[in-house]
Amino acid sequence: MHIHMRAALLAGAALLAGSVWAQPLTLDQAVERAIAASPELRAGEAGVDAARADQLQARVRPNPTVSVDMDNGVGTGGYGLFRQSELTVTYSQPLERGGKREARMALAERGVVLAEAQWRLVRLDIAQEVQRAYIDVQIAEQMVWIAEDRVKLEKEMRTEAIRRVRGYKDPLFVETRADARILEAELALKEAQAKRQSARALLTSFWGGTPDSLVIAEGIEKPDPRDPPLAEADAAVFDAAVDRARAQVVVEQSRAHQDYTVSGGTRFLRETNDVAVLGGISIPLGRFDRNQGNIARAQAERRQLEFQSEASRLERLRRLASLRADADAARVRAEGIMNDVYPKAVKTLGQVREGYARGGFLFADVQDAADVIIQIQGQWAEAMTRYRDLLAEIDRLTGRFDAAPLAENIP
Repeated sequence: MHIHMRAALLAGAALLAGSVWAQPLTLDQAVERAIAASPELRAGEAGVDAARADQLQARVRPNPTVSVDMDNGVGTGGYGLFRQSELTVTYSQPLERGGKREARMALAERGVVLAEAQWRLVRLDIAQEVQRAYIDVQIAEQMVWIAEDRVKLEKEMRTEAIRRVRGYKDPLFVETRADARILEAELALKEAQAKRQSARALLTSFWGGTPDSLVIAEGIEKPDPRDPPLAEADAAVFDAAVDRARAQVVVEQSRAHQDYTVSGGTRFLRETNDVAVLGGISIPLGRFDRNQGNIARAQAERRQLEFQSEASRLERLRRLASLRADADAARVRAEGIMNDVYPKAVKTLGQVREGYARGGFLFADVQDAADVIIQIQGQWAEAMTRYRDLLAEIDRLTGRFDAAPLAENIP
């Protein structure tokens, strides 16, 4: 048996096409398809629209008030119906003081920036899920190939076993055991095929595609050797949240200033048929409520966000350093299994089979050598699955699939 486990799996992205009729789907293309069909992103866009609506509303000034009052309209004696009535019409306009409107507008503007930053994070989270699903398909494709090759190997071993059994060199149970191993291998193949179909269905579900027509590129990528910095999107969310908290402090400070209300109007005196002009101003004294509690709360929340922002940045830096080290270890392990351990196990099996054909080994020895290869294949799959998780998280933290310019084009 000659199994090379397709060394291209760790050699870089997008090698040979899997079909001459279909162009392989790359990881970037899969992410873009998922992004285009994502209801989560549409929800994020709606959130940005809501923030912009808040921004529109923040520009609005307080509405004026028109009051109509009638005195002495109905009474007894000389105050008969409308005989000495007084009709007063007053127009009142609140005057915002302390920069309330400007502070309110600045807060709404920061809210838009925050919503757009959060939209970018949704995109990155979706991309991470798609990347994991995409690599799962690549691993599943390889595991099907391995399972198919195992069935072929077991059938070859059965042929050798039958030859020795028919020649009365091995007992009859050797043939029975060889048949059982074929059944085990065929069951493993069915399981691998089912997992591949499930992985394909999961990947295509991100954009509503058909798993049967899916053709993906071969070659699992390595992390960016340039060690890119942390994603700007994560920092943008915290920065926007801190800026919004600062704007909230200004809003609360502006509310410490009491608003005035100016009014003016006319009064009609029915008794003399005269008209008088009225004017006035309402000035709250502000003796008790200077909004100090809300100001202190807003300032504390601002400080809290500032510390959380720095703590998150340090945590992401530590996590990224750990991920890169773990990803390198997982990749080295997978490559070592594929390039060093696996070829020796294949060579060992070949030597044992040659010895078995000459009568120097038992069929159990051939089984043991074949089982070692199966174990090594499982170890490779485990290492690659771990590498998948680490690579997807690295790309998430470094913002590989970030699209900051798109946030500016959200309708």
